[in-house]
Amino acid sequence: MSKIVTVPDPVLRQMAKPVAKADKKLVDIVAEMTTTLLAAKNPEGVGLAAPQVGIPLRIFLIRPNPELPPQVFINPEIIKYSQRTVKPNRKSGVYEGCLSLPGHYSPVTRSASVTVKYQKLVQNSKSKSQNSNQTPNSNLKIEKLGINSDIEISNLKLTEKIEVFTGFPAHIIQHEMDHLNGILFIDRVLEQNAKLYRVEGDDWREISL
Repeated sequence: MSKIVTVPDPVLRQMAKPVAKADKKLVDIVAEMTTTLLAAKNPEGVGLAAPQVGIPLRIFLIRPNPELPPQVFINPEIIKYSQRTVKPNRKSGVYEGCLSLPGHYSPVTRSASVTVKYQKLVQNSKSKSQNSNQTPNSNLKIEKLGINSDIEISNLKLTEKIEVFTGFPAHIIQHEMDHLNGILFIDRVLEQNAKLYRVEGDDWREISL
């Protein structure tokens, strides 16, 4: 499990670099990010970008449904934003927060839906049976990604996908995309002149930036 970096760590302000290929390094990074996101309980994590664990690469995970495994996005790009926007409210329970700025929440306005082009790790259809040189550790990491462990890491590849997301998943994706571009949600708070709250238990206290 990786440590989540917090403001003002400079890595959070860097423009993340594209992932070049599917290799053991990528599998290790995504596996560690998955473990870290699943371990975030207070508050429960719904998304995590690679810069938040100190790695300036264009990778993020979302987990809008705690009953399902995280979805991995590699080299993502939002190619379309809906004109309709959504502003959260406290009754809906979806005020925007960030694991890198714990205890702070705001009703940040985002597009209601987004179309995302991204890459995902998949098994090469021509892959052969498990190589005897493959280590148990690499098997474990592959299993965490939801990929059949009876393959070599060398038989994974990146494949492109385009998908439309609406509602809560769309909101998370826009937040995580900002992380890849060195933007924090407090920048959106300032941009939108939105309210920002410091939350301790049931105490919501409005603060200024």
